Amino acid sequence: MKKNIMLALLLAGMCTFQACGEDGSSAEMSINQGMVNENSAEEDIPPAEQNGYIATGGIENPEIPAPETPAEEVPAETPTEPSPEEIIITPESIINDTEIPSVIDYTPETAKAGTPASTAVLPANAPTLDDYNYGAPPVVYDIPGIKYIDNVLIANKSYSLPADFYPELDPTCLNQFYKLQNDASYEGLNIYLSSGFRSYETQEAIYNDYVASDGQEVADTYSARAGHSEHQSGLAIDVNQIDDTFIGTPEAIWLEEHCWEYGFILRYPQSKQDITGYKYESWHIRYVGTDMSYKIHNKALEMNDPYLTLEEYFGIDSYYH
Repeated sequence: MKKNIMLALLLAGMCTFQACGEDGSSAEMSINQGMVNENSAEEDIPPAEQNGYIATGGIENPEIPAPETPAEEVPAETPTEPSPEEIIITPESIINDTEIPSVIDYTPETAKAGTPASTAVLPANAPTLDDYNYGAPPVVYDIPGIKYIDNVLIANKSYSLPADFYPELDPTCLNQFYKLQNDASYEGLNIYLSSGFRSYETQEAIYNDYVASDGQEVADTYSARAGHSEHQSGLAIDVNQIDDTFIGTPEAIWLEEHCWEYGFILRYPQSKQDITGYKYESWHIRYVGTDMSYKIHNKALEMNDPYLTLEEYFGIDSYYH
């Protein structure tokens, strides 16, 4: 009898072991799978289960692949306005007579050179109409009393301008100066316009003040009499400090070396006072257009003279007759 009871107990224990497993994990897995797949809302399901990966009781289901890491979304590019450094002046964008600003200051962070001056080949061919540095010849006025040579206006001690001649600053001259200023700024230099057009009356007042201060003989070495100033032509620009403190600065050196590439010449070079009638002015440039400025520059190279004046190039004098 006892043997029969013990045998029955033994058979019942073996049955229980096979149904449940060694640690009860089969029953637990079955319950958990039913809870995830049938009873849970999607937002309540942990991320692993949402991606098809189920782990319960520390057991990974080998038949279900591990989740793939979602690819990062690349944000769409937002269209932007062109930055200042992407804006390049071209012959088609030459400014007109309306609302001309007195000065535009660029900085290395905002400026971009079109054709850096350092790439110029010497002697050089003048730029063509489609080139960045091209500067059209100045306007030629059919007005009695104005002296022209090869369509270049002459205003010096020998040749004067009518008192009522009032052209203001030439738009092409100003636009070319902005190109010059832009490229200089790209080199880390700050060249700005300090003085442009001056009327006959304004120059008369300036000259008279200098005469009262230093006497006429001295004033005539650095200031023009009314009617004889290039500033009245609307083709001359004084930059930065309008005195000898500008001499030898990086801006002055760059200006003298490269202004011709934009249609300007250094009007009153060093050691040419007996020719021009005025002392050295490192800050005074004169616009003649790139066709003429390249001719003058290349002629100077032939003569081994760094700065050829209009008086030398055209064979004229400059003194009060």
